[in-house]
Amino acid sequence: MPIFDKDNQPLGTEQALAHHIESALAARPPRGAALETSYKVVKTLFDPVVLGEHNLPDKPCLFVGNHSLFALDGWVLGPIFLKELNRFVRGLGDKFLFTVPAIGDTLLRFGPVMGHPDVCAALMDAGEDLMVFPGGAHEAVKPTRQMYELQWKERYGFVKLAAKQGYTIMPFGVVGPDEFYAHLMEGEDIPHSSLGKLLRRAGLLDDNTRADMLPPIPRGALGTLFPRPQRCYIGFGNPVDLSEFKGRTPGKRQLQNIRQQVADEIDTQLGELLIARARNQGNEGLWRRFLTL
Repeated sequence: MPIFDKDNQPLGTEQALAHHIESALAARPPRGAALETSYKVVKTLFDPVVLGEHNLPDKPCLFVGNHSLFALDGWVLGPIFLKELNRFVRGLGDKFLFTVPAIGDTLLRFGPVMGHPDVCAALMDAGEDLMVFPGGAHEAVKPTRQMYELQWKERYGFVKLAAKQGYTIMPFGVVGPDEFYAHLMEGEDIPHSSLGKLLRRAGLLDDNTRADMLPPIPRGALGTLFPRPQRCYIGFGNPVDLSEFKGRTPGKRQLQNIRQQVADEIDTQLGELLIARARNQGNEGLWRRFLTL
């Protein structure tokens, strides 16, 4: 799928990357009314709690965490990182998000960039904070039974990139966004349902459709599509310093060990955050408890 420039002209691969990198490096942290409004909305609806802030290194990091349902974690994390942690973190997104200039330019202004190795390397060379969810789209449509479970498969790219750049990986966990919506039907069940039959007749599903990549049918607050105001908890684990690998790629066993170390830190944070939430549930307001039923 081609990428277009500001004049809506298709760019070649190298030209597109150069243009995107230039725009990404030129982006500055959002400020003003847009940031204040988004922060106020997030605080009012989800009232995030940040734990483990003392673990954050005073240097740029590659933040690595668990991805939430419908990728709604970015909506919460962006304003919190900027306003409370004073860090402009560049989330790595799929290429297709930047194929339409109006959408791509808006994303760039708020932080997200294309998740391409050349883009990441340029931002790391510039000392930028980055954020990646190795589970990607698969983790963002997972069924309820896999809530707060990492779905990384055999992905090691983020470790290779951070190691070669000598970057520090900052593992973190997020609890809350996975529960903004209940699942009326799991995505994996749709192809064999009455809805699936209708979608097949409409040409929206076929035998090549991957059931594990279909999103669930959501139900929000009071049965609407408005997200339930589930309080969010964000926890930072112990950083993984990869400066010793700068300029080279770790061997297979080293890659496996580093990835496992990061995953274990995230799992630990998720467990601790769930405990912290359980302890605090009695202090939640009546309206929040009602709307998150």
